[in-house]
Amino acid sequence: MSLSLAQLLRALAVIATLIGLAAMAPAARAQVNIDINQGNVQPMPIAIPEFLGQGADAEMARNIASVVEADLKRSGLFAPIDHKAFIEKITNTDAAPRFGDWRIINAQALVTGRVVRQGDGRVRTEFRLWDVFAGNQLDGQQFFTDKNWRRVAHLIADMVYEKLTGEKGYFDTRVVYVDESGPKDRRVKRLAIMDQDGFNSRYITGGDELVLTPRFSPTSQEITYMAFGRAEPRVYLLNIETGQREVVGNFPGMTFSPRFSPDGQKVIMSLQQGGDSNLYAMDLRSRATTRLTDSGAIDTSPSYSPDGARIVFESDRGGNQQIYVMSAGGGGAQRISFGEGRYSTPVWSPRGDLIAFTKQSGGKFAIGVMRPDGSGERILTEGFHNEGPTWAPNGRVLMFFREQGGGPKIYSIDVTGRNEQVVPTPGFASDPAWSPPLN
Repeated sequence: MSLSLAQLLRALAVIATLIGLAAMAPAARAQVNIDINQGNVQPMPIAIPEFLGQGADAEMARNIASVVEADLKRSGLFAPIDHKAFIEKITNTDAAPRFGDWRIINAQALVTGRVVRQGDGRVRTEFRLWDVFAGNQLDGQQFFTDKNWRRVAHLIADMVYEKLTGEKGYFDTRVVYVDESGPKDRRVKRLAIMDQDGFNSRYITGGDELVLTPRFSPTSQEITYMAFGRAEPRVYLLNIETGQREVVGNFPGMTFSPRFSPDGQKVIMSLQQGGDSNLYAMDLRSRATTRLTDSGAIDTSPSYSPDGARIVFESDRGGNQQIYVMSAGGGGAQRISFGEGRYSTPVWSPRGDLIAFTKQSGGKFAIGVMRPDGSGERILTEGFHNEGPTWAPNGRVLMFFREQGGGPKIYSIDVTGRNEQVVPTPGFASDPAWSPPLN
């Protein structure tokens, strides 16, 4: 029996499909995930079709899916697939998708969802995360909201991120920063806050005083910052949710705005007396202050370890700016930086495994990380003027600011040194500080 060319091609296609399915069989038995501890992570292909919605809610549904896709893409760990490549059109999120259609376009994970208007006017957003190779559902959840659909999208992105990487997400967070406007020699500096992706930016102080170095509490939506008005410089506590502001104290010798302790009950700061600058801890309940260093040098930029047991800071006690670690109660300090150049603004990772810093050497400013004992120093990025690193609450991503094009802009970068990108802000922006998760 002879076969026509068309029959032969169809037979070959069937054989190729069977071979492809056999090759995928071992992978189909294993849950899809990303090993983010590899030195070079290959982004996971993921499909995120438009969420379903009726009438006026259809646009909201599309927007939620778009933000989920943007969050995952910005992390650098996921590669969203172009919608034009989709074969199946999702019409029912309660039914299992046609996994074969998604395997053909190399999707390893699939996110489907819908928006449903409730009788009380609230919106219910549902999503499902599917393992395309294994052909099963990995996760699913629903959220109710009146109007904050962007936050719902960030929460969904967090759940997808955690399920596929094994680490907490960081998308449902905010960043406080210093907004800068006006001529360079007469800059107006106001505190502003935004979602971690740069959206929903708004001012939280006016332009009647100079504000510097805002810092988030690790336990609440509260910040501390330093302000210069007509009187002596003051340190304030500001509750982001209520807008309530209180004065911590007047500190004419302040050289660096306080940072919170991990439990949010203390702040640590640097105060200048004469030509020296020493570290002090203040109990926010009693306002009692304890002196921690007495080195006859400039000790500044303190940051607690996540367990509250140690403090990292910068000091010129050795001749130039270097990084030191000591007990949270004071005492002897151990130098941990020994590279060429000067080190400043050390910040302990929320995971406790790394300390981020600014390094100045050879006319360049670099953002780097090292272990708490000083080993494993790595430069993540360098340029004309990089400064002020701040950690995402999961310790995976850093933000910092860079002077360029007439003023500073905020950037983010992965802890491996990959995926550097600008964080959009309405104007010039500096001194970012990452919030803890909102939920």
